[in-house]
Amino acid sequence: MRAMVGDRILVHGRTVGQQDRQAEVIEVLGPDGTPPYRVRFEDGHETLMSPGPDTVVRHIAEDA
Repeated sequence: MRAMVGDRILVHGRTVGQQDRQAEVIEVLGPDGTPPYRVRFEDGHETLMSPGPDTVVRHIAEDA
C-alpha cells in the first residue's frame, strides 16, 4: 500500500452496523509512500496508522 499527503483512507467497518470511516493522510512516515501514516479522521482525531486489509487508499489524482 502506498499513499501521499492529502490522499484519503477509507476504513471499512469490521462488524455489522459499524460505519465506514474516512481519514486524510497528513504525514507519510514510511519510505516511498509506505505505512505508517499520520492521519486525521473526520471528527478531528489524529492517529498513527498502519492500514490493514479492511482499508482502501483513495489517491488525490483519482478524485480529480
